[in-house]
Amino acid sequence: QVQLVESGGGLVQAGGSLRLSCAASGRSFSNYAMGWFRQAPGKERESVATISKSGGTTRYPDSVKGRFTISRDNAKNTVYLQMNSLKPEDTAIYYCATGRGTWTVVEGSVSSWGQGTQVTVSS
Repeated sequence: QVQLVESGGGLVQAGGSLRLSCAASGRSFSNYAMGWFRQAPGKERESVATISKSGGTTRYPDSVKGRFTISRDNAKNTVYLQMNSLKPEDTAIYYCATGRGTWTVVEGSVSSWGQGTQVTVSS
């Protein structure tokens, strides 16, 4: 079982930036895809970024494309989410996740979740 620990959340004004980090332990990090999800109050959890095991393939929904960037450092067993031009609608708890896939992470196949980190964007 892999353990995931997120950090980097906080309060930021609209238009600002934050970088989230997720440190992984417990299995070979570089063999699996990683993903970031978020859940806002009263809404379903949604994927905001995924990255393949090598980092060569990334995926984003239209809602964050061009503003969010996912990256990974396999030597440090860490995945990052750089969030720029933040909007109040980006306010949510952000979760790091992984499964058994190598190219992407689908919510239904997630095997490990982090504890989540709160991101609040004020207008």
